[in-house]
Amino acid sequence: MKCKLAIVALLFSIVSLAQRDEIGSIKTEIVQKRELTFALHIPKNTKEKKPLIVFLHGSGEKGTDIEKVKAHGPFKYLKSHDLDAYVLAPQCPENEYWNEEVLYRLILKIQKENNIDSNKIYLTGLSMGAWGAWNLVFAHPETFAALVPIAGYVDRIPMIENCKIAAIPTRIFHGLLDDVVNVEYSIAMYKKLKTCNTNVALTIFDDANHDSWTRVYDNQEIYDWMFKQTKNRQNEN
Repeated sequence: MKCKLAIVALLFSIVSLAQRDEIGSIKTEIVQKRELTFALHIPKNTKEKKPLIVFLHGSGEKGTDIEKVKAHGPFKYLKSHDLDAYVLAPQCPENEYWNEEVLYRLILKIQKENNIDSNKIYLTGLSMGAWGAWNLVFAHPETFAALVPIAGYVDRIPMIENCKIAAIPTRIFHGLLDDVVNVEYSIAMYKKLKTCNTNVALTIFDDANHDSWTRVYDNQEIYDWMFKQTKNRQNEN
């Protein structure tokens, strides 16, 4: 018995001596291919530079039927009104969520191909689109002249990096009775932004459930407000 124990102890000693730490490095490149379809409204007069409204839809409009993106928001408004601006509405594919870098590259493409005023690019979205708008504006705050998120939830990074968009006029909307996305998300983000952004407002509709966006997008007032904002005059109310 003593002999067996000695053999085990010897083997353990050999294994221990064989262990070591290594330090190394790896260089790699991960390429992801993404595709987005989109609808683009082009204003009547394109000889002069015009604003661009970027609209991100909610989860119910995902897919391949581009007409879905016209069910809500600025495109719905355009069915019976005019907007002297470009309006871009990408469509999120099924089983995916908004990717801020893909959206940013799409905006750059639209800017390059159209006569757009780079100081008047506005970002808005509803529900999942508001979540996407929050993430996009924090990833590229230098791009946008105004932000209008509606009924959206907010990730941790915007909450802790709130002052990255201190210079961007922001109008937040939410329904008090929202049983899909808790209104507390908008309230918390508003409180965070108020610490450094002098041009932020929160509107809570006491009688609205998740659809707090219809009354916002169907009203000329929100478009008039956006068109007043520029990256050179972002302190204007």
